[in-house]
Amino acid sequence: MEKILVTGANGQLGSELFVLSSNYPQYEWIFADRNHITLDDLDLLQTQLEELQATIILNCGAYTAVDKAETEKELVEIVNHLAVDVIAKYSAKNEVKLIHVSTDYVFDGTSSVALNEEALTNPINVYGETKRLGELSCLQANPNSIIIRTSWVYSKFGHNFVKTMQRLMKERDSISVVNDQIGSPTYAADLAQAMIDILGFPEWIPGIYNYSNEGEISWYEFALAIKELGGYNCDVTGIPSESYPTPAKRPEFSLLGKKKIKDTYNLDIPHYKESLKKYLYK
Repeated sequence: MEKILVTGANGQLGSELFVLSSNYPQYEWIFADRNHITLDDLDLLQTQLEELQATIILNCGAYTAVDKAETEKELVEIVNHLAVDVIAKYSAKNEVKLIHVSTDYVFDGTSSVALNEEALTNPINVYGETKRLGELSCLQANPNSIIIRTSWVYSKFGHNFVKTMQRLMKERDSISVVNDQIGSPTYAADLAQAMIDILGFPEWIPGIYNYSNEGEISWYEFALAIKELGGYNCDVTGIPSESYPTPAKRPEFSLLGKKKIKDTYNLDIPHYKESLKKYLYK
C-alpha cells in the first residue's frame, strides 16, 4: 500500500486533503503538522522523513505570511527553500513521488496575458523569492518531481480572503478592496482533489504545472462575488493598491494559464464562481 505523507497538514490545502482522504482508503495517509515534520530544523526534518518512510510526499507546508516574511527572511528561507531541498533530495534518493506546492508570487506581475509554466519568473517579495528558490532546488534535486503553482487560495480552514470578507461584510456597512491586482482564486478543496487525481493517473509526468480556478478577476471583483453569492448588504468600493500599502509588494497580474495541467492529466477545472458557491453553500 502506498503511504502518503502530507506536510502542512493544518494548513488550508492539508486540511482539505484530510477531508478527502477517507474517500481513498487504498492509501495510507500521514498528516504531519509542525510536530511531525519540522520544516525549520533541517537535521530533524531529515530524521523525520527517514522514520516515516512515505512512498508519496505532498509538500503543502510553507511559510505563507507574505507581509511578515519581509522581516523574517532567515526563517522563510529555511522553510520555503532549504527544507524543500531536503525533501527533494530524500524523495530522489528513495524513489518517492513528490508533489510540491508553489505560488503565483514567483512572477513580478508585469504580464498582461495568462502566465504559462515557461513564463519568466521574477519575484518581487521575500515570500516569492524563497518559493522560487524552493522550486529550483526541487527541480535540481529531483527532476522527477511535480510542482504545482497556485494562487489566491481559500477554504473553510485557516485564514484567507473569503473568510475575511465574510466577517467584514457582516460587521461593516462598507469596505474597500483593491481593484488593480488581477488573477484567479483557488478553492483548496478543488486543488486537493486535483492532486489526488494526479496520483491516480496511469502515468507520472513530472514538471511544473499551474492550477487555479477558471476566470480572470480582481480582488474587488472577487469581493463583489462573495457579496452577491453570500447575500450581504455591505457596500464594496474598488481602490488602487497604492491606497492600501502593505510591507510586501504584490504582483499586479498573476493569472495562471492552466492548459498544461488540463491536457496532461485530463483535469476539469471549475469556474471560480462555481467553487465559491460550493464553499458558501456546503
